Amino acid sequence: MTRSTLIVLKTVVWIGCLLPLGSLALKLVNAAPGPDQTAEIASVTGLTALWLLAGGLAISPIRALSPRLSWLIKFRRLLGLFVFFYATLHMLTWLGLYAGFDLTTIKTDVTKRRFIIMGVTTWLLLLPLAATSTTWAIRKLGGKNWNRLHMLVYLAAITAMVHYWWKVKTGVMSPAPYTLVLVVLLGVRPLLKWRRRARAAAV
Repeated sequence: MTRSTLIVLKTVVWIGCLLPLGSLALKLVNAAPGPDQTAEIASVTGLTALWLLAGGLAISPIRALSPRLSWLIKFRRLLGLFVFFYATLHMLTWLGLYAGFDLTTIKTDVTKRRFIIMGVTTWLLLLPLAATSTTWAIRKLGGKNWNRLHMLVYLAAITAMVHYWWKVKTGVMSPAPYTLVLVVLLGVRPLLKWRRRARAAAV
């Protein structure tokens, strides 16, 4: 892949990742202020973070199944940072718009609402991944340690889905499609690892 092609593709990815935020901003400008706006912000930022997380997790299986698409690895870090960006906006929606940055309200939410606990846990799992996303961090930690640390993304995917299920009312199945996608993406990894080992043993 040429440098110019990579730049074009990264630009497209940037635009694609920012489209939900731009669409949300336009919608909020044209809507009347109120609790519905807060709910919309929470929904868009949370769901966008989930889809981008799924997109990042899909890169390794796709590369394993189709080596011609190995260049996709160049976009995994970018997608990961956008996951953290939207997750942070989602967190700030709770802290600012729901809790009003009131420490008493925040403490009550964290201690009494289990979906809040799981949401905060997810953000805390994503934080070190975003903080070590630079080339400098990779060199400082070493490749193996960096890879071990970034396996936290799998746990973050699980806690994110638990957060979503605990957030909706009993019987609401809106988290199901996201759960199915993430279960497939996580479940296929051991199979691909076994496949690599079987091929290596056969050589």
